[in-house]
Amino acid sequence: MAAVAASGAPKMSTSAAPKKKNDTFNQMDKPTQVRLSNITAAKAVADAIRTSLGPRGMDKMIETGKKEVVISNDGATILKHMSVLHPAARMLVDLSAAQDVEAGDGTTSVVVLAGSLLSAAEKLLKKGIHPTQIAEGFQYAAIEAVKILEEISIPINLDDREFLLKSATTSLSSKVVSQYSSILAPIVVDSVLRVVNPAVDTNVDLNDIRIVKKVGGTIDDSELVPGLVLNQNAITSAGGPTRIEKAKIGLIQFQLSPPKPDMDNQVVVNDYRQMDRILKEERNYLLNLVKKIKKAGCNVLLIQKSILRDAVNSLSLHFLSKLKIMAIKEIERDEIEFICKATGCKPIADIDSFTEDKLGYADLVEESESNGSRIVQISGIKNAGKTASIIMRGANQYVLDEADRSIHDALCVIRCLVKKRALVVGGGAPEIEISQRLSQLAKTQIGFQSICFQAFAEAVEVIPTTLAENSGLSPISIVTELRNRHANGEKAAGINVRKGTISDMLRENVIQPLLVSTSAIELSTETVRMLMKIDDILAAR
Repeated sequence: MAAVAASGAPKMSTSAAPKKKNDTFNQMDKPTQVRLSNITAAKAVADAIRTSLGPRGMDKMIETGKKEVVISNDGATILKHMSVLHPAARMLVDLSAAQDVEAGDGTTSVVVLAGSLLSAAEKLLKKGIHPTQIAEGFQYAAIEAVKILEEISIPINLDDREFLLKSATTSLSSKVVSQYSSILAPIVVDSVLRVVNPAVDTNVDLNDIRIVKKVGGTIDDSELVPGLVLNQNAITSAGGPTRIEKAKIGLIQFQLSPPKPDMDNQVVVNDYRQMDRILKEERNYLLNLVKKIKKAGCNVLLIQKSILRDAVNSLSLHFLSKLKIMAIKEIERDEIEFICKATGCKPIADIDSFTEDKLGYADLVEESESNGSRIVQISGIKNAGKTASIIMRGANQYVLDEADRSIHDALCVIRCLVKKRALVVGGGAPEIEISQRLSQLAKTQIGFQSICFQAFAEAVEVIPTTLAENSGLSPISIVTELRNRHANGEKAAGINVRKGTISDMLRENVIQPLLVSTSAIELSTETVRMLMKIDDILAAR
């Protein structure tokens, strides 16, 4: 055996030995395979959500690890819940999340676009173009594409409510709640206009707009509420009031219950007089707390949730109802800032600092019932901050959750218009315009850049092609006709999904913020460039 191995050894070494000193760098198989594997994995993610693009796009039903069900066609939501293991595919999940942060809408488009650019890059790699050249070419093409978008965009003024409504409606048209867009679009626009000063602001803090979801009724019953709406209900177990006029609102971060030691202790009481004394002390302690609250003039008490001890007990509730103070408990920690901003009150951490100057003032605090659910509404707030509250209603939790996501996307669209005050038309029109202009530019470029520009131009057409496919139209004939219209100077010609033809998107009121389109192109190109430059995957310990 040893002799055979020894005689066979020289033969093996001659076949496996490098022919030249630097032959390791000439073996280009591995980087190519790594790139192709990355491209395949990322394209698989893009193909998975491609069918949910556009007004006729399909929804996905996702069952989470906790057996909860999510129904959505929002790209970022679907990808967030998907279990993606391949690192390159995870980059597309992060890409969608980045688009969600930057623009809020176009989360499906950005992934579909990245998938198409990767297909184009794959073809260029097979032609023998170096990955670095492809990455560079795509970067220049993306810069030109953004310039083209800015050139064909329509500047707007935030005082033009009509344009804002059209943008919100376009965003809502691809959602489950699209048939209610005539009700939801005005709610979205008015809520943003309520929290911003159009003349000065360049951004919108969406934390200032609160959506309260209540099961019952239909989406038709959703409304923008003047003042503040609380998810929590007033405590009526001890006969406390549910309506207070000329309210003075206090927000406390301590509890109205007997103090507890940090550790569990047991006290053995062997005499009923001692027992009586303990109960009397507790009674006096709680009575003093409630009296101090009443003395400061407070008649509506909001109590922060605590994990250490009960917010209130039956005795303190009894005292509160006797003094006609309305109590609402379980105020979440992350709601504190919003409530303080909306009502003008300040959080109070200790009973000794409970003074009148920390209270908020409102004309009316009332608990009301409608469509089978109870809400507490605070209206006529003096010194109110710039906040807005929306009550969402729906038949079940799935509809409510998807309506919430849809409203968030529409709010982000209006936020984009506050950030960058320009619009582009929808329906695949800007993508075809980019494609045609880049094809013309490709003829003026030299070398690999010309090929990269042409590949980028063809890749961008994936958006109108997918829109046509998802609407049951013939993508080839529709996209060919679109090219023809744009070549004849009709810059606003796009796919009219409802009529199955090509029409002027401005007349059809299909418009979206410029920021959504520019951000999608910039972010998808950035991701593709990054994937192109990866030539090996290493496992770290």
